[in-house]
Amino acid sequence: MPSISTKNQVTIPVRSLQEAGLHPGDQVLAEAVDDGKLRIRRGARSFEAAFGALTTVYPPGYFKRLDAEDERR
Repeated sequence: MPSISTKNQVTIPVRSLQEAGLHPGDQVLAEAVDDGKLRIRRGARSFEAAFGALTTVYPPGYFKRLDAEDERR
């Protein structure tokens, strides 16, 4: 059974990651859902998050419109 390290890190078993479809490099969010329980889920994938350095190049809301178009497909 994994334990919490002194750096507050936990090693998640490979099988659990595979079943959840998570891969090395994926960003995840950890949320407290109840006393003693955490939910770990994949972080949101958005153009703005992936290409944040480009946000000053495009007009405000451009990446949100791209995200919305992508969701409609």
